[in-house]
Amino acid sequence: MADLSCNLAGIHSPNPFWVASGPPANTAYQCHRAFEAGWGGLVWKTIGEPIVNVSSRYSSLDLYGNRMVGLNNIELISDRSIETNFREIKECKKRWPQRAIIASLMADTRENWHEMMQRSLDSGADGVELNFGCPHGMCERGMGSAVGQNPDVMEKIVGWVMEVAQIPVIVKLTPNVADITRPARAAKKGGANAISLINTINSITQVNLDTMCAEPSVGGRSAHGGYCGPAVKPIALNMVHSCAMDPEVGLPISGIGGISNWKDAAEFIALGSTSVQVCTAIMHYGFRIVEDMIDGLNDFLDAKGMKSVNDLRGLAVQSVQKWETLDLHYKRMARIDYDKCIGCNLCYIACEDGAHQAIAMVSPNGQGLGPGRLPGKSIPKIKEEACVGCNLCALVCPVEKCITMVDISTGLDPMSWEEYQVRLASGKMKAIPAHD
Repeated sequence: MADLSCNLAGIHSPNPFWVASGPPANTAYQCHRAFEAGWGGLVWKTIGEPIVNVSSRYSSLDLYGNRMVGLNNIELISDRSIETNFREIKECKKRWPQRAIIASLMADTRENWHEMMQRSLDSGADGVELNFGCPHGMCERGMGSAVGQNPDVMEKIVGWVMEVAQIPVIVKLTPNVADITRPARAAKKGGANAISLINTINSITQVNLDTMCAEPSVGGRSAHGGYCGPAVKPIALNMVHSCAMDPEVGLPISGIGGISNWKDAAEFIALGSTSVQVCTAIMHYGFRIVEDMIDGLNDFLDAKGMKSVNDLRGLAVQSVQKWETLDLHYKRMARIDYDKCIGCNLCYIACEDGAHQAIAMVSPNGQGLGPGRLPGKSIPKIKEEACVGCNLCALVCPVEKCITMVDISTGLDPMSWEEYQVRLASGKMKAIPAHD
């Protein structure tokens, strides 16, 4: 069995699975339940001057019968007193000394940041996370993403915190920026020990067409909120990779955004995360999902011959490069397994109307019949001369491994767009002809 323990900038936990700052990390009761289930760490719901929340607070994007593919919230930071929160952190840390407990903080003035940092230290917290990501409610007060979107201000505030910090400081980044590496670099310049990302994305998930009010409705009015859940995972992975790839950032990463199972977690770790944080999946399915996450990651690492989760970290980082470096001579093509084909013809429709018209409907001519296929019914056939290997047919096919993409040898040496431009300018090759 692989070693799942992790060390994020000096914050140790028995596994990389942390409860993210949010509703599941609001009380000592929830912290106890999380650790009883097996979570390695917990980032407390953000502590600051108590606010008043509204009712209702959540709305979701549902897709083809799948609930909460994306979750929108207009809930703010903790509405419980500062004293209560830190008292409960102290209680939890005393009971769970081997688990990581991180205090998430939000303040305004230099003096208040110093006070919150000292309170965190007195509570026994293993570290703090500075919430510079909240995209609603708090940013209108000059906090949250209002800081995260201004690298100069962020650097200054991180510097304030580091003046008194005696435990590791994580900076939580907002994704509501054009370039995530700019605030990440600012966190580094300010002296932060690590970064976490992503926080929620500005969003409106839906409009009630009967009331003509966006959801969630608060007495007939609504507000933009923070978007999270499985739908944001691709955005989070991209931003985590950007920070892991940037030599000017160079900070340990706690990955957040749409993580629902061990595979999601493994992808974040492969792109550079040390720990991963989960919120929406807990809100949907409860704390016990961590059991499958731990077992799944263990099995995966064992199957790959990896002794530690650290062996996985960053393995996929270098695979993502600029488009200009990709091989223009690489070729792949779709292949259909007719024994598995059910005759839905989604591949044909998708390719014909949405891609490259590289699939034809032809007579079966003795081809094997898959489940549900009617004898004599036309079958899809790849037009090899037209197939560009775009993957669309394989992506829309409802039957696993019915359509696969296979490598095709072109007999040509690899050539990137950069190399193509150089050869073209030097007269060593002619321009690649455009398609009609």
